[in-house]
Amino acid sequence: MSDLPRKAVTRTAKLAALPLGFAGRATWGLGKRIVGESAELVGRELQQRTAEQMFKVLGELKGGAMKFGQALSVFESALPEEIAGPYRAALTKLQEAAPPMPTRTVHSVLAERLGEDWQDLFEEFEDKPAAAASIGQVHRGVWHDGREVAVKVQYPGAGEALLSDLNQLSRFARLLGPLIPGMDIKPLIAELKDRVSEELDYALEAQAQQAHADEFADDPDVVVPAVVHQCEQVLITEWIDGIPLSEVISDGTEEQRNRAGQLLARFLFSGPARTGLLHADPHPGNFRLLPGDPDAEAEWRLGVLDFGTVDRLPGGLPTPIGDSLRMTLDGDADAVYELLCEEGFVKESIDLEPDAVLDYLLPIIEPAQVDEFTFTRGWMRSQAGRVADPRSPAYQLGKQLNLPPAYLLIHRVTLSTIGVLCQLGATVRLREELEEWLPGFVLEEPITEEGSAAEA
Repeated sequence: MSDLPRKAVTRTAKLAALPLGFAGRATWGLGKRIVGESAELVGRELQQRTAEQMFKVLGELKGGAMKFGQALSVFESALPEEIAGPYRAALTKLQEAAPPMPTRTVHSVLAERLGEDWQDLFEEFEDKPAAAASIGQVHRGVWHDGREVAVKVQYPGAGEALLSDLNQLSRFARLLGPLIPGMDIKPLIAELKDRVSEELDYALEAQAQQAHADEFADDPDVVVPAVVHQCEQVLITEWIDGIPLSEVISDGTEEQRNRAGQLLARFLFSGPARTGLLHADPHPGNFRLLPGDPDAEAEWRLGVLDFGTVDRLPGGLPTPIGDSLRMTLDGDADAVYELLCEEGFVKESIDLEPDAVLDYLLPIIEPAQVDEFTFTRGWMRSQAGRVADPRSPAYQLGKQLNLPPAYLLIHRVTLSTIGVLCQLGATVRLREELEEWLPGFVLEEPITEEGSAAEA
């Protein structure tokens, strides 16, 4: 029944074509240079061809292959411009679109899951998908009660394809290195694999989305569409229009970029505090910029989609994150180092100089040191270069740090969000959001027996 390429041998062959194709084009490029063509022009054309092939293969396969491509797309701002340029357009396409599932397959899934008379549930249903992603695609419709809805239909065989792709990509991680220079591919793939079962479970996604919809129902800044109906392989939610964040990145005004960046940062830090959940798939395809409420001052609101991957944080973001940020900003090297050791960021067998650790951390948290910070691709590249250059002291120290399992997803989501902020080139009051929402960032004053704050 499935039109998703499911046979492991077929998908493996397509994925293998990525590094093999890269090697073949490198040989072609060498030949072009031998006959006297400019190395710069040949290199640019080589990267462009590689980018186009990457999008074609990852997009056609959907599943884990496309999920991997989407995860990579938010990190392109960390790559050197001569490399990032050719990849940017191809990877960004993966944030919004993929070759669609045939209509007959969509109808078959809906008939199986909603009943043979599924069309009676809708006043309207558009066969042409409005969006296609890694494990499903979205159709626009009108529910029987008149509400405009988004109907997400999971690809048949998506689970097998997802696991198969990620297993194969893990095997090819070393060969895929040249496609995205400077990226550590294997940990990214491993973390995506850990989330497979959750992402395939539309019941869990519906619960997470409705929790956010309830909490943000009257919020002036963030819009989360409510869940209308859910069953296996099908999730129906309210429809929201708006400008996809990928379009804001490519064509948005300065006002739109700054507003989108501010609200993205606000949602990242306020979401866990308000719902106990962290939206863990912050690529631009999952956000929209919506016109603001006419009665409110703000002109734009942030629409948030796709809650298939979340981190469950009942107490909000861990307090040690806020504590360590605050102490780093205060320059308290010993206290920071002690806390990192307690939380497992420094293993017992490792002995580091606290001042060196502080020097490593300070440039990374620069956006929190000032009232307002402009995120740029240049800043992101400088940070990536500092920690990725084997000749750098930061690289040598970073190799000795550990990332505890409890912080893995938080770390990736934070980095991804910063990557999107840099793509936006947004000026953001990040410190303001940290003070409002991050536990431990602001040191609470002790309470006296009378219940008032103790005087200094």
